[in-house]
Amino acid sequence: MKVRIVIVFVLIFFIFLLSRVYYLSIKSNIYYEELAKQNAIKTKFLAPARGQIIDRNGTHLAINDLSFSISIKPYLHIRKKNRPILEREINNIVHFFPDLNASTLMRNYVAGDSYYNQEFIKVVDLVTYDAITPHFSNLSLNDNIKIEPIITRKYPFNSLASHIIGYVGKSNLQDISENEIAKLANYTGKSGIERYYNTILQGTKGIQTYKVNALNKIVEEVTYNIPESDNIHLTIDFELQKYLSELFNENAGAVVVMDVKNGEILAAGSFPEYDLNPFVTGISTKDWNELTNNLDHPFSNKLINGLYPPGSVVKMGVALSFLNTNSINRFTSFYCSGGVELGDRVFRCWNRTGHGRVDLKHGIQHSCDVYFYEGSIRAGITQISSTLGRIGFGVKTGIDLPNEFVGTVPSREWKQQKFKQPWVQGDTLNTSIGQGNFLVTPMQIARYTAQIASGKEVIPHLNKELKYDKKDVYTLVEQSNLPYIREAMYAVANEPGGTAFRYLNNLPVKIAAKTGTAQVVGFSQKDKNRVIESMLEYYTRSHSWLTAYAPYDNPKYSITVLVEHGGRTITSGVAMASIVRKMNEMGYFK
Repeated sequence: MKVRIVIVFVLIFFIFLLSRVYYLSIKSNIYYEELAKQNAIKTKFLAPARGQIIDRNGTHLAINDLSFSISIKPYLHIRKKNRPILEREINNIVHFFPDLNASTLMRNYVAGDSYYNQEFIKVVDLVTYDAITPHFSNLSLNDNIKIEPIITRKYPFNSLASHIIGYVGKSNLQDISENEIAKLANYTGKSGIERYYNTILQGTKGIQTYKVNALNKIVEEVTYNIPESDNIHLTIDFELQKYLSELFNENAGAVVVMDVKNGEILAAGSFPEYDLNPFVTGISTKDWNELTNNLDHPFSNKLINGLYPPGSVVKMGVALSFLNTNSINRFTSFYCSGGVELGDRVFRCWNRTGHGRVDLKHGIQHSCDVYFYEGSIRAGITQISSTLGRIGFGVKTGIDLPNEFVGTVPSREWKQQKFKQPWVQGDTLNTSIGQGNFLVTPMQIARYTAQIASGKEVIPHLNKELKYDKKDVYTLVEQSNLPYIREAMYAVANEPGGTAFRYLNNLPVKIAAKTGTAQVVGFSQKDKNRVIESMLEYYTRSHSWLTAYAPYDNPKYSITVLVEHGGRTITSGVAMASIVRKMNEMGYFK
């Protein structure tokens, strides 16, 4: 009996042993093959070189430059005996690059050092080519240090078209969590075209797989997929853009030059501009404070974020709203004695002596406020705000730039919602001449002018590849009345008494135009405290508008100029005339 028990026990043991051998040698073979493969094959994701930004004629406005990162061998901190080596290497790096901070480099290293990390630890994200060249040999011969080439962004023309091009900056945690390429490239688009088209410009990652041995040395490349990216070709003409920048010089404001048929932006500037390159590596606190404390606000993109009362440049749109009623036509006239009494208040015309009897054409030609006061009383704010909203105010223009503002078209509903107050007739009069709470961007004025010239919807854009289907922006009644509006704008620039006649009547091409004055709004107490007393009068002066299209008989381009505070060295009229002459020299009106 005992012998049988021993035999059974031995049989059970051998059966178990054979079963285990079978499992280990056959059943788990696939599992261990996969595990071995993971240990032997590594995958590396490759950051693409960022696409370039190029003007309509092939001039490169944003390019890539060669720089380098510096990494240190792992296990030098977690193993105490190696810490002197780590300190020595960090001190060597700081010796070669005195601008670097040893404590920061040590923190970067410690954060990445662990028993699970076999890769070199990056301690310096970026050193320029010129800075590293004298020390490259010393560093690259050091087995504890790895120098790797990286592609960085460069803006060859520094501040030119800065608000259009935008800049890239170091990827933050949000960028990395939302975009895996941002983590690989270590930077992402922060403003302008760089941000709006970031997905296209950053491209797609590459993938490299390779075999390594037990010492983590590469023995064979398995696959290699090249990272790819696309360039963005802009509608901007570099030469015209450069001219605008030189023309504005010390002045603050904005300019837009737009094709009235397809919405292409030939040139556009928000002034003053600022150097884009410091943002790539990280702008210093000193430079940042200079930018943000500048009373001319160079960091603000005034093209789409600057909100100004439109003043008289909106009178063409208001006139169209008058003509939409049954009580006003182009021959309807009002008598201007210099002002309109409303209750106990007098709403003044800019010409205190009055314009006499004024109809539509002369109301726009002379920019008579009384004509628009009287017309607005007949038409009513509902008609005015409805027409203005439909033709592009109070909404985005659709331009391919991030964070465009919409401005404000005042109405009964808007005032009730904003201020919890009822609408009064004085609000209507202010709105009719582009004052009060009426706010627009320069891009909206440029688009509105282009639409008057073309009679069709215009979507401003900077990417030359974009195409839009045109839509009707005006009603049939408005289409039939547009010729009268254009005729009045022609008189502004070409007939005596026109508010822009002295600047624009002798240009090489005939243009249609409208002047305007925008009162300063929102001059903060903080700004007032920073400005010296002698300059306070300047910074509270009204802004000067001039918007136009040319040629008059065959509209091709709209040009909008806003000079803040009337200008230091140039007026909107001089700027407009100069731009038209330059464009004529460049052959744009042929």
